[in-house]
Amino acid sequence: MVAQLHLHPDRLFPPDPGVRSIARHLYESIRDLPILSPHGHVPPAWIADDAAFTDPVSLLLSPDHYINRLLHADGVSLSDLGVPPGTPLSEEQARKAWKLFCARWPLFQGTPMKYWMEEVLADIFDIDVRPSEETADIIYDRISEAIATPGFRPRALMDRFNIEFMATTDDPCDDLAHHDKLAHDPGFTHRVVPTFRPDRYCEPSRPDWVELVTRLGEVSGADTTTYAGWVSAMENRRAYFKNHGAVSSDHAHADVQTEPLTPDDAEKIYMAAWAGRANPIEAKALQQTMLFEQGRMAADDGLTMTVHPGVYRNHHTQTFETYGPDVGCDIPMSVEFTRALHPLLDAFGANPNFTLVLFTIDETTYSRELAPLAGFYPAVYVGVPWWFIDAPDAIRRYRAAVTETAGFSRTSGFIDDTRAFLSIPARHDMSRRLDCGYLAQLVAEHRLETDEALEAAYCLVEVNPRRVFHV
Repeated sequence: MVAQLHLHPDRLFPPDPGVRSIARHLYESIRDLPILSPHGHVPPAWIADDAAFTDPVSLLLSPDHYINRLLHADGVSLSDLGVPPGTPLSEEQARKAWKLFCARWPLFQGTPMKYWMEEVLADIFDIDVRPSEETADIIYDRISEAIATPGFRPRALMDRFNIEFMATTDDPCDDLAHHDKLAHDPGFTHRVVPTFRPDRYCEPSRPDWVELVTRLGEVSGADTTTYAGWVSAMENRRAYFKNHGAVSSDHAHADVQTEPLTPDDAEKIYMAAWAGRANPIEAKALQQTMLFEQGRMAADDGLTMTVHPGVYRNHHTQTFETYGPDVGCDIPMSVEFTRALHPLLDAFGANPNFTLVLFTIDETTYSRELAPLAGFYPAVYVGVPWWFIDAPDAIRRYRAAVTETAGFSRTSGFIDDTRAFLSIPARHDMSRRLDCGYLAQLVAEHRLETDEALEAAYCLVEVNPRRVFHV
């Protein structure tokens, strides 16, 4: 017998009937507010070109490394899942990939991936059967029929999802042509902006670093054979991005050390790196100087600086060499913030033009470091659970750990951080339900009045992200 797929209206709400009733009331007040997505990875070409999606796999499966990594752990080859994203698939290949996923549906029990995918299937495609080997072709056909219609083009979905604002992630050398196209389209009523992501250009230990900064010099018109020229090139490209609507920069190194070198030492090590002679200690010292410099630039130009350290990138060499980055083989590490950020915050933490959002996968830092930092420095906000921990229980732990020191106002608003376009409304709705559940518990304990909880719920969805990201 085929199992049915059903979304319970009280999903994620507290089990206690009284608290659940309060959570329902709070949720109804915010459920239909517009989505603000200030950090994500949806390709801007999808929105700019408004081309029809080709098949269920390239839309829902291959871009979603959350799903792919767990399938890989069960012995499925990433190449059989359409990885890397954008790989052309025949009808036979796409159906095979989808069946591999559906046949292993039990792997996702208890995970947020199950929650998101169920909401996508039921709410967006009106599918009422649970994924399985038996139902794989039925689900595949229904999705294929739907995405062939005008209502499932990217821009129509932007309307349907009520996405008011979306930021993409973009290389500093990108010409931002897709963003230009959207900005000058009078029929497009949403706001899609780039995000400045300079990591590759701030890692002198990379084997392709000289090639990268050479290209940076070409697009900026600066002489990047010197450190001063590198700084000038970065300032030029940040200004270019800001002129094209960017509101933030995004940084993801292994740690957040920001002790800067003196200008003379930075120039010397830069020249050594350019010549391929910088040792690992020197390269690291220059990298953290470059991160400090990005903070100095942020204090000048006003782009919000988001930092998310603590990930061992491309942990499996063979997977990286075969499929490239961002396919699921990144692994979290512990990270330290207080000492590492002292130079940056000592210089700019009270600067009214500087905004710093700190993300982590190391949950131990929430109450020990991040909340106290955000609870003192006007520039600092705690980013929401992200990547491996944007899951129901982790989000509940986050609110409990951060709120007692930093309150609600010093947090960023929800970040979906996804390449899986159709999961955006599911992720934001999940966050809204969980926050309302947390607030409902405070009301039930008489720690908040209902009107205060209603105000806090609204601020978490609407006020905080606009303030933090200058939307």
